Amino acid sequence: MPRPSILSYDRGTLLLHPPPRGRGWVDHAEWDDRVEKFRIPAERYRSLVETLAAEGSAVEDRARDFQNLTLPRAVLPEPRAHQAEALAAWQAAGRRGVVVLPTGAGKTLVAQLALQAVGRSALIVVPTLDLLHQWYAGLRAAFPGTEVGLLGGGSRDLDASLLVSTYVSAAAEAERLGNRFALLVFDEVHHLPAAFTRVIAEYSIAPCRLGLTATPDRSDGRDRDLETLVGPVVCHRTPAELAGAALAPFEEIRLRVSLTADERARYEECVARRNRFLQERHIGLGSLQGWRNFVRASAGSPAGRAAMIAHREARGIAYGTSEKLRVLEELLARHDGRRTLIFTDDTAMVYRVADAFLLPAITHHTPVKERHETLAHFRAGAYPVLVSSRVLNEGVDVPEASMAVVLSGTGTSREHIQRLGRILRPMEGKRALLYEVVAENTSEENTSARRRASTV
Repeated sequence: MPRPSILSYDRGTLLLHPPPRGRGWVDHAEWDDRVEKFRIPAERYRSLVETLAAEGSAVEDRARDFQNLTLPRAVLPEPRAHQAEALAAWQAAGRRGVVVLPTGAGKTLVAQLALQAVGRSALIVVPTLDLLHQWYAGLRAAFPGTEVGLLGGGSRDLDASLLVSTYVSAAAEAERLGNRFALLVFDEVHHLPAAFTRVIAEYSIAPCRLGLTATPDRSDGRDRDLETLVGPVVCHRTPAELAGAALAPFEEIRLRVSLTADERARYEECVARRNRFLQERHIGLGSLQGWRNFVRASAGSPAGRAAMIAHREARGIAYGTSEKLRVLEELLARHDGRRTLIFTDDTAMVYRVADAFLLPAITHHTPVKERHETLAHFRAGAYPVLVSSRVLNEGVDVPEASMAVVLSGTGTSREHIQRLGRILRPMEGKRALLYEVVAENTSEENTSARRRASTV
């Protein structure tokens, strides 16, 4: 009787030797002269094992180092209909896939139920330290008595069977962690396809994979890679579909403001200067590639640099027109007492609003301790209004917020859904309001239309 082939894990890849008798495995493997063995990408572990089993090949699996993970079954709350549906769809897809649910719709519970269902060692990957601490606290509360490890923020609990890590830390340790976990959970999974972080999935043999996000879209188109890295989208619900049930009912109101005469004159002058350059170079800004062409062309000549400066100045005029501050003053007076978040596209506008209305602000410059204290005061009601740029888009839990005012932002639907999600956490009697203040007859109108496309 021939000796079985040995399947082993080697720094993000698999080694198979001696070659099995069947032929199906050949499509997965390449010969490596350095070790004189066949080498297979780790992410193909599941399909490889299934192929070998179907062919009846004798294989000794030394690759996986999964541990049993026994989690209490009576602690978690009963899932809502959309959460049960998401879990069932993920299970039906072979425990691989992406669940798209709005912020506040309970993606974390779906993941906790998946942890129970798999019952093997699991790695949860998150983009920020705030989320790292939120997941750690949530898992300890959901599964009391279970050891939860941390990787990132100064912690390195690499031997934990239930481990929460930042994307950066997990990517740095991907070769070491790749055969340890049967389940990978990617929170805010749209971060995964980036060049540095995708190795977390590529170097892993985990047969079960769950991605969570409010919207998987990426401006670079790499969201298409999620099907290979994690699995297909198995469940997709929008804020409008869940409003009034899993989420607070909400209303979106778009307010248009006019530029002042001086602002309009300067805006048109800047746009004309930019457009002359674009026409000379036959560049259109209707696509991501067009924008990339503009960036490259702007770096190649003084005229290009002047065109880019004009473009940025025009955008700054539209995003920061003084009329927006007047409208903001009216909104804050009309809704006095509402816990309100104000969002802008850039840090300078944050501080301009904060100075004009004497409001607390959070930007990427805000120290960690100050940020936590400011959010604590906001949750407690000591600060009824808070202004920020993009740092509150993702990974911050503020269920007390019931109103948002978007003064400016990018054209991505993800950002709009994330900002809307900040105010949709359900509370008794809550009805959320999102105001979007847009400068009319400027490029900001098109930006606003693009980002609102996926909220219904």
